[in-house]
Amino acid sequence: MSNDWGSTNFQTILKDWQNTKEYRDLNWAGSFNDYISLVKKNPKISRNAFQRLYDLIVEKGTEEYVDVKKHVIHYKFFDDEDNGGRDAVFGLDIPLMKLVNVLRAAAQGYGAEKRVILLHGPVGSAKSTVCRMIKKGVEAYSKTEQGALYTFEWVDEAGDHEEIFGKGVRVYPSPMHEDPLMLVPEDMRAKLCEELNRGSRDDYRVQIQGELCPPSRYIFKKLLEKYNGNLEKVFGHVRVKRMVLSEADRIGIGTFQPKDEKNQDSTELTGV
Repeated sequence: MSNDWGSTNFQTILKDWQNTKEYRDLNWAGSFNDYISLVKKNPKISRNAFQRLYDLIVEKGTEEYVDVKKHVIHYKFFDDEDNGGRDAVFGLDIPLMKLVNVLRAAAQGYGAEKRVILLHGPVGSAKSTVCRMIKKGVEAYSKTEQGALYTFEWVDEAGDHEEIFGKGVRVYPSPMHEDPLMLVPEDMRAKLCEELNRGSRDDYRVQIQGELCPPSRYIFKKLLEKYNGNLEKVFGHVRVKRMVLSEADRIGIGTFQPKDEKNQDSTELTGV
């Protein structure tokens, strides 16, 4: 009797906990054309990392006040309300305002996006706390509708192109989790962006910048050769899927331990 109740109770808990619609949304997969339709409907899907991070912080809201004749913006994101204020940061509005200004410059493409951002300060100045909040924030944001982002994988279900994909390889995920729009050839990007931005009511405009990683560039080139330049057949091997950022799974978020915790510099990240 007790076991029956326990089983029934557990099934009830599972039924209340599971969210089939959310699971379907987070595990969405479709063709490249399906993805283009999504971007046309919501251009912000194609935002880069800095644009997403800046929007994440700003969307939480702000408060403005004057401190000793200085205009200060308080970003509510750093109140950590989603976690009951456990990691909330107090008394650092000006340094945090400077950090967000750097992120805004990077989001607008003013050059900061090409640099490594270092948080510098004495022990106990909330550097790790700020980073932890940002990591948690982008993870949660990627699960929401407004923060949705997508990547792609190469598919060879029939195994007809093992000389390109490798023996026994049927699915080859993008190693860098790149935006599917990166697949568009350079000479076609301006025309596609013009089409995607036409009639858009959103302030954001789709832009395609950067190059594919070497493995994906190699696959694209070899498939194009095999299909005699038929792009439609090449894109037939592309499957777009929803991506959720995760520090635990090393998707979009990474951490490392410095060789010497008391003597760190950016060369361990950049190599120069």
